[in-house]
Parts: sequence; structure tokens; C-alpha cells
Amino acid sequence: MPSSPSSPSSNTPSSAEEPDSDPGNDSRPGRPTPPEAPELIWLRPERTGRGPRPAHSRGSIAAAAIGIADAEGLDAVSMRRVAGVLGAGTMSLYNYVPKKEHLLDLMLDATAAEYRLPPEPTGDVRADLTGLAHQQLAIFRRHPWLPGLVLARPGIGPNALRYTDHFLAATAPTGLSGGERMEAMAMFNGFICQFAQYEQTAAAGAKWQAEMIGYLGQAAMSGDYPHLAQAFVSPGPPASPETAFDRTLDRVLRAVLAP
Repeated sequence: MPSSPSSPSSNTPSSAEEPDSDPGNDSRPGRPTPPEAPELIWLRPERTGRGPRPAHSRGSIAAAAIGIADAEGLDAVSMRRVAGVLGAGTMSLYNYVPKKEHLLDLMLDATAAEYRLPPEPTGDVRADLTGLAHQQLAIFRRHPWLPGLVLARPGIGPNALRYTDHFLAATAPTGLSGGERMEAMAMFNGFICQFAQYEQTAAAGAKWQAEMIGYLGQAAMSGDYPHLAQAFVSPGPPASPETAFDRTLDRVLRAVLAP
């Protein structure tokens, strides 16, 4: 799915286990220089149409990688692990996915296929985007590793572009320019990524959460932070995650859709 502009996360895996040799990079004298392959996986044909039918596909490789990431986290994903799931040789997968970055791009686009987008928006911008936001949060909850990757890498595969096109169609009635609607999408996606990451942090760190609340309470009572103290005195009723999400989403939509 498309990402919001952001500097790459330090948790994003770096390019991993490249082949020791590249048979396509033969520089012996007298040999013609092969044309440079496109950097983007989306510019490379999945298959040339020659030779026997491939044993694997980009889809099956991405699905195997997603299964590993869902179970163990993104750091556990490697070409070797994926090959083990598929019962293939590690080196053979480089015929389908030349680099680790390509694998990440395929994983991003495979998760973007999980959106159930209607053929056309309803024309009710807020309702359309609210439904889209809940779909995105559900996808992030199914794949806890995904929000960090979305923030770190632009999703520009076919499914991500389908999402982008739907967002632009849904926001067309606002009268905002195409560039403004792209900016709105970045803010929209960024909020949902941040919310999903906060949920994960809160769920995984109950002790840290309790200590943080205690520390902030002490800071509020110190007298050094009067506005923080006031917020603690009148915090309002506790909100469920769904209520907090909808309440904040409403504010985000008002901001991103403003002319």
C-alpha cells in the first residue's frame, strides 16, 4: 500500500544475502555488455515466456515471506527462510526476486491486495475514507510488521496503485487538486500507521505503559507543567481503541479535506 513520506526506519532490514556471484555480470574481454536490468521489480517481467513453466511465482514467494513475518516479525524474513517454506533452493529464488528490497516490495503489494474496494466511491467522501481507514487498520492488525514497512518504503505496485486511484477518486468531490489529494493520502496513511504502531507498543509493553503513566502523573503534580496537570485532572472518560481511533480519524479527515 502507498506509504507516507518518511525517512527509512532503522528497523527495516537491509539488503540481505545476495548471490555470491552474478552469472549475468560476465566482464571477460570480448563478451558483450548485457543491458542493465531495471531497478524496480515492477519494471521486470515476471517471466519471459520461454522455457519450462516456473516452479514458483512472485505471489507464492510473497505469501511465504508474509507468513514468516506474521509469525516471527520482519527481521526473520530472508531468502533462505522463504526458500525453506517453498521447498526450493535459496539461489533459485533469485531468478524470481533478485534482491531483498524486491521481496519487501512484493510483500507490501500483496497486503495491499487485501483491500475490498468498491467499483466506484459512493460520493460521500467522509464515509468512503472512514471505511477505507478501518480496512487499513484491520490489515495492519493482521500484519503487525506492516506499518513500519509502509512508512519506510513507497508502495507502488499494482495493488498499491489501485488503492491510490481509489483514494483519489473518493476525494475528487472535495475540489482539491491532484497534488493536494496526494498530500491528504500521505497524512491519512501516516495517521493510521502511527495509530497501529501505538497499539502494538501499548499491547507489548504493559509494564512500560504503567511506568510511563506513573511518571507523567508525578510530573503533573510537580507544578512545573500546569497544562499537563490540568489534562490529568479532567482527562475525560476512558476510550476504547475503536472509539479513540474514530475520534482521532474524524479530526484527521477534517484537516486533510480542508480546502
